Amino acid sequence: MTRVLIVEDQKMAMENMVNYVESSKRYKLAGTLTNAAMAEIFCSSNPVDLILMDVCTEFDENGLDAAAVIKKRFPSIKIIIVTSMVEVGYLERARNAGAESFWYKDASSEELLDVMDKTMAGESIYPEKTPEVKLGLASSYEFTEAELKVLRLLVEGLSYEEIGEKLGIKATTVITHTNHMLDKTGYKNKLRLCIAVTNKKLIIPSSDEEFE
Repeated sequence: MTRVLIVEDQKMAMENMVNYVESSKRYKLAGTLTNAAMAEIFCSSNPVDLILMDVCTEFDENGLDAAAVIKKRFPSIKIIIVTSMVEVGYLERARNAGAESFWYKDASSEELLDVMDKTMAGESIYPEKTPEVKLGLASSYEFTEAELKVLRLLVEGLSYEEIGEKLGIKATTVITHTNHMLDKTGYKNKLRLCIAVTNKKLIIPSSDEEFE
């Protein structure tokens, strides 16, 4: 049987994935973790064939970073990144980390067990693009790359000046991008925009390494 490690810090999501594994005749639960940083240690002392790896885990440990470490040390272990966050950069980062497949918890048309089966059969299953999210009057697809970079940092609570310094652009340019997003969505101010974005799980605060 294929031995599966589940890394997930949300109780309900964890229980659902455990049920997927235990109800199948093809998979055996190797263990569960709530902290992605512990996955490498677990794999060092336990046989694991497949990891279901959440992105945002306990103590702010990132599953994408953990996946990259595990793939370097244990290249035979297959990894499926699972997330409910519709973050535009996750697909590329998951591929760069070496993860075989990617599954959206709330928006994928394929069932998790199907993705697991195909992954273990040697396929790489990735969605073509992030799911579309409605923000006020706009679709998330209408945002430009520059606007999304600004939006990430707005969600973090940075000022226009701080965002400009981080991105290497003028504060007035940051304001222009913000106003364009407000025009597209119909929100009255950046606070309402950030609240909507966070509630829809479109984007989350970025790590500094993305802007180095």
